[in-house]
Order: sequence, then C-alpha cells, then structure tokens
Amino acid sequence: MISQMDILIFILTIIVTALFTAAVRRELLKADIRDNPIISEHRQKSGTPTMGGFGILLGISLMALVTFTWHAVSYLHITVFMMIAAGIFGMFDDLLGFKVKEYQKVVKNTGDNPVQLGLLTLQPGEEARVASPKAKKDYEQIVEKEHKLELIDEIPIKTETSETEKIITQFILACFLVVPGVLSTNILGIEIGVLMIPLAILAIIGSINAVNLIDGMDGLAAGIIAIASVASALFAGATTGSVASLPFVVIAGASVGFLVLNHYPAKIFMGDTGSYALGTGYMVAALLGNTLIFSVIALAVPIISVIISLLHRAHIITLPVEPLHHTLNYHGMSEQKIILLYWGVTLIVSVIALFLFGII
Repeated sequence: MISQMDILIFILTIIVTALFTAAVRRELLKADIRDNPIISEHRQKSGTPTMGGFGILLGISLMALVTFTWHAVSYLHITVFMMIAAGIFGMFDDLLGFKVKEYQKVVKNTGDNPVQLGLLTLQPGEEARVASPKAKKDYEQIVEKEHKLELIDEIPIKTETSETEKIITQFILACFLVVPGVLSTNILGIEIGVLMIPLAILAIIGSINAVNLIDGMDGLAAGIIAIASVASALFAGATTGSVASLPFVVIAGASVGFLVLNHYPAKIFMGDTGSYALGTGYMVAALLGNTLIFSVIALAVPIISVIISLLHRAHIITLPVEPLHHTLNYHGMSEQKIILLYWGVTLIVSVIALFLFGII
C-alpha cells in the first residue's frame, strides 16, 4: 500500500508545484503570454496566463532530483523524462496558438422562428459561432435573404497543427518509451509479447488526447488526473510496490499543486504544455507499473468524452458545441457544477474499481 514516504513526497510535490506555478504565472504575465478562449461563454477568461504546465514540469523535475539519491534511475525518472519531452511538444502547440488563423463570427437569432445554421437549429434569442463550412454558407444566405441573424462578436481562432501532425508527433513521443525496451510484456499476469509495443503507443496517444480534450474548464483536467492518479497509486502500491506507485504519487501531487492556482476561477491555465505532460506521464506510469487496465478505467471520464467527440465528428451524433463539457455548459449547466460532476464521477469510478480489484 501507500507508504509514509509516498505521503511525504505527495505533500512536498504539492508545495513545490504550487510555488513553481506561482512563479511561472508571474513570468507569464510579464511576458504577456495569455489565453484567448474561443468559446463565447468563456470570453471573460481572456487574459488569463497560459502555458502554466511549466509549473507542473518544474515541480515533478525537482521531485525526480530529490528522489534520485534514493532510487537511482526508477520508474519515476523515466516518467518525468517522458513528461518533459511531452511538455516540450505541447509548448510548440501553445506557441503556435498565439497566431490567429481567422476571425470567427458569433451570431444571435433575432427572429421569431428557429434558424438552421450548419448542424445547429438556433432558437429565437440563441447565440452560436459560425464555425463549419456549411454554417458559413448558411450564414451568408440568411443574412442576404432573411436578415434573422445579428452579428454580435468576432472571435480570433488560434492556429493549430493538423490532427495528422499531432498524431505523428505523439507517435514519435511514444517511441521514446517503447524503443529502449523498458516495458514489461505482461499485463496483470497475461503475457502479450510484442503486442505490448502497439498497445503502449496507442495508450500514450489516447491518454494525451483524452487529457488535452478534457482541459477546457478551470481545474477540470488537473482534478481528474489527481483523482485517477491517487487511485492508481493505491492500486500500484498494493499490487507491485512503492517503485510503481511513486510516479502516480508525484503526478497526483503536481496536479493538486497546480490546482492551487488553477481551480475555479482559474488564475492560470496549463495549456498543451501541461495537458500533454499529464496525459503522457499518467499513461507511462501505468505502463511501467503494470496498472494499465486499472488506470484506463480510472480515466473513464476523459476517454468517454473523446469517444463522444469522435462520434460527433463522424456525424453519428450531433453536439451543439464540442466537447461534451462545453455542450453541458451550452445547455445551461454552470461550469462549477460540470467540474464537480466530472470530478465526482471520476472518484466514484475509481473507488468502484479499487473495490472490484480487491484493493479496498
């Protein structure tokens, strides 16, 4: 189970990460590195420093140095190396996001009847972004012929790398773990041999995208990762030992430390720098510590969110706003309630999994 040393490291990681995050926030403000959300409901958050994931990276790096004299090169140090590499890749995405690709119109239905705009049906008084090619075409026709839509805002849209480029980058990142041959080929007593290579690559890519997608509200991603990591640390400690639980302990501590300034209302955002690092670190810890199945279950909320977004993009279902947590917000649920709901579901799923696996 979790040792007293693990608890001490958890507390120390919270403290150092919170301090580093505060220092990073101060420097980001000086450098005027601030976010500009494209979701209309979140426009009030414009000006909040982003790329705060550097605070997480500094916190885990210091803890890796502190524990190096105790464990030499361990699962923790491999995990931290992978998180730093992922954070660097995420940083480039963050920097690219400061370049504006286009200005997207936000319109309001000022008529008395519903208006079809792309895949959405705007009721009288409702607002929406003109995002898809079909919505842009519909907007031009409605403005020219019906005059039912009022332009109320124009939102700068960030430049982003393409989905293909992101997957290639994440594949390269996953190879950093696979190529050295440090992975076990055993999952909960089942020998899978070389199948571990594609499984590990898919797991890391999936985890990065799941955490990146869920990072859309104050403290949402950090809280989920903190809860899932604590649960995974308990599982790893009971099944493998401290060497396997330690990476999860540090990731949980870094997530909680970041939440000191990232909880609602957030004073700093982690950006792709942080979401890439946490997504990578969580799954690397799971692969090294042989907790893959349990850790995937604990990460159910972000994974389900990704599945729903993929169904939306495949036109199997239709969301007014993607991803799911923004759809809930669009339909009137407050951001605080959504965050607590997602945290609560993650906690419940994690506790049930610990019970089913016989840990509690």
